[in-house]
Amino acid sequence: MISKTHFYSFLFAFGISLSGCKDEKKLDSPSQGQITVAADESYQPLTEEITRTYQLLYPRTKFDLVFKPEREAIRLMLEDKARICIVSRKLSANEQRGLDQHKIVGSATRIATDGVALIISKQNTDSLMTMRELQGLFTKQITQWGQLKGSNLSGAITLVFDNPNSSNLDYVLTKFGVKRLDGLRITTAKSNKGVIDYVRQHPDAIGFIGVNWISDGDGPVSAELSKNIRVVGLSEKENPSSRADYFQPFQQALGLKDYPLRRDVYILSREAHPGLGGGLTNYLIRDAGSLLIEKLGLWPQVPYNREVRFK
Repeated sequence: MISKTHFYSFLFAFGISLSGCKDEKKLDSPSQGQITVAADESYQPLTEEITRTYQLLYPRTKFDLVFKPEREAIRLMLEDKARICIVSRKLSANEQRGLDQHKIVGSATRIATDGVALIISKQNTDSLMTMRELQGLFTKQITQWGQLKGSNLSGAITLVFDNPNSSNLDYVLTKFGVKRLDGLRITTAKSNKGVIDYVRQHPDAIGFIGVNWISDGDGPVSAELSKNIRVVGLSEKENPSSRADYFQPFQQALGLKDYPLRRDVYILSREAHPGLGGGLTNYLIRDAGSLLIEKLGLWPQVPYNREVRFK
């Protein structure tokens, strides 16, 4: 027979065991749970739409979204304040060491191709530019509108970006090998939407935004943001002979690699188990997810197969 002392000791130990099980954090899975997603603000429309759609498919999931300049979004992921981040590049060697120190392998999955769009005011009729001219803006060889062919404006050119640490600015500077901003007429507008608003009000400005802000042709937000601005067509030819030599940053030109300022979109993850971050990533590189990315006006990493067979 068990003594009262042993019986109560058993109940106490059993109670502690149950309590420990309750306190243990339950891991998320691809179909349920809650995680934080950090994203470069250039990808805000994309991030909001893909997470919203995933939550509709799996109602027991929830994504807490944080939008920051790219370097800060990556930092949040490295510091375990976000499970995944949506950005335009892979981790640098130094950033990867931050994960290595915690023995986290991490992953980088390319989900789409997008582009940095150049926008100008409707009052500005010159919506074509060569890459040589664009480079001249960042090497200070071109500073005035009158130096551009076909320009109907005069005066100094203002370059407008969303944030000093944004992927848009980093990408353009890297593209042209520019390391110093000294002497450049650059201003920042705090957000991609801010860039659009600034360009509407300042005909002397050229704005640089993530194309997904204006690429969803069916979206009311994209339609509203696209009002009273022009999207610049770019040509890699030094002496284009016709408008056919210029390309805007929209889907076909991104997919066919005609638009010069195209870039990849990545999901970077620190996930160490088959969780919600992996679920979202896998969805986006499969048929259904690729259709969603395509609908948003970007080029999916795995284009949906539209092959039709005739008998």
